[in-house]
Amino acid sequence: MTAVVYTDEYKEHDTGMHVENQGRVKAIMHVLTQSDLIGKENIYQPEQATEEDILRVHTSEYVEYIRKFCQKGGGNIDFDTVASAGSYETAKLAVGGAIKAAELVLDGHDSAYSVGRPPGHHATRDRAMGFCIFNNLAITLEYLREIKKIKRFLIFDFDVHYGNGTAEIFYEDPDVMYISIHQEPRTLFPGIGNINNMGNEEGEGMNLCIPMPRASNGHDYRYILEKILQTVALSFAPEFYLVDVGFDGHRDDPLSGILLDDEFFKWIGVEMMDLAQSLTLILEGGYDLDTLASCNVELIHGLENYKTLKEEYEHNKESIDRTQVHQETRVIYECLKEIFSPYFDI
Repeated sequence: MTAVVYTDEYKEHDTGMHVENQGRVKAIMHVLTQSDLIGKENIYQPEQATEEDILRVHTSEYVEYIRKFCQKGGGNIDFDTVASAGSYETAKLAVGGAIKAAELVLDGHDSAYSVGRPPGHHATRDRAMGFCIFNNLAITLEYLREIKKIKRFLIFDFDVHYGNGTAEIFYEDPDVMYISIHQEPRTLFPGIGNINNMGNEEGEGMNLCIPMPRASNGHDYRYILEKILQTVALSFAPEFYLVDVGFDGHRDDPLSGILLDDEFFKWIGVEMMDLAQSLTLILEGGYDLDTLASCNVELIHGLENYKTLKEEYEHNKESIDRTQVHQETRVIYECLKEIFSPYFDI
């Protein structure tokens, strides 16, 4: 059964009426605990990450700035990122939750899901942005690399926004494959994440952006991911898989123009579990509370029942309605195929 890492202490990151607020994780945990998918015995408490953990990714100057900013009562760090007096300690707890999820996978769980906040994938080494303070996934990866001696990682990020912080941190790293499918950056924050943002120096070819046009649907996503995910993963051969989970690509989310339905989140759970066999998942975006509830049920259902559901998907090859796959999606795939041909045969 999927392990979930969560604590009510995340409420101490008090963002008021901001769209990224405690109601998000409460909505997820309420539906998971009320369903038969997650038992109380499978909910684990996080511990705060240490400063040593955080400094594997972030600069000491930045960490001290956030500490002092929150100590003075918080406020707006930038135009859309809010912190409160309790946000520094809570951000360390969110990092600790992600690390705990990874440890649970190493201890034998097939999947573990950190339902924490604040989110992390926009945070760079020295800057908070996009609702993010510390980069939960990046810190977890560096913990696994240094403490657990894991060498090769694949990150899959399906938040509707490009995880610019995570990408930047590992942009020159040949041992970290970062794949992000997101709304194309001309129409959505953070304004980068094009196909040609593909890594640099030894990390060239290790940053694979799939920028999807507005109004892309689940058939578009499945069409392109089925051609890329497995091929790249098998070629790269990671030792450990990390997934940044975002529900803001849903058609009912207020912050994007992508039109995914609930079914996509079950499908991606199945696809990633079938590929990886073990997954560490870390919550990022998703801002409609009803959508967060229903899509998390679908995601966990996919993770828990991936073998049976994969057989059903394989049997029903027409579950992708190719008449609903936009021509723009086909063009994006052909561009990716050409640009990444020196690295992967996609």
